[in-house]
Amino acid sequence: MQLYHTPLSGHAHRAVLFASLLGLEVELIDVDIPGGANRTPEFLALNPFGQVPVLRDGETVVADANAILVYLAKKTGRSDWLPEDPAGAAAVQRWLSVAAGELAYGPAAARLITVFGAQLDADEVIARAHVLLERLEAHLASRDWLAAAYPTVADIALYSYLAGAPEGNVDLAPYAAVRAFLQRVEALPGFVPFPRTAAGLRT
Repeated sequence: MQLYHTPLSGHAHRAVLFASLLGLEVELIDVDIPGGANRTPEFLALNPFGQVPVLRDGETVVADANAILVYLAKKTGRSDWLPEDPAGAAAVQRWLSVAAGELAYGPAAARLITVFGAQLDADEVIARAHVLLERLEAHLASRDWLAAAYPTVADIALYSYLAGAPEGNVDLAPYAAVRAFLQRVEALPGFVPFPRTAAGLRT
């Protein structure tokens, strides 16, 4: 398997982390996004949206971080990470939607400003981040994991940008349950840390 990624992308880290947790041998291929490597005809043939990560497994190409999580869980037959029963599958899907929605437009967007210079309204996206964090804090107050009594791809989908939230000036100090959740993910065998920058509250 080959995984096209860039180290500072939380979406890419999501895929790298899950592959490592599964113990998979994956060749990491760095994509020079600032240099425009994601806009070449060769890369656009893999993902017309020009985004990382992209997984190539033989003749199969899977673009999108959440899709890669689903593919790898199914490929390895790991129904613990991706439940097969209707209620379990729906619970995971709910959080995958949060990862693509509230997480992307809150903590991830805040980090885009400080790390990549995105032209976004910092106050707006930081406020969105705290709305999400308050909801997560309440959800995690009485449970260890988001969707089940054990870790699933839902937890992996949210980890990277939650862990990187301080780089976007989003303070995690008030959210003890969220911070404990991040520590539980970090304690999983095969965990790979999300590379840090000196941006935001990490300066």
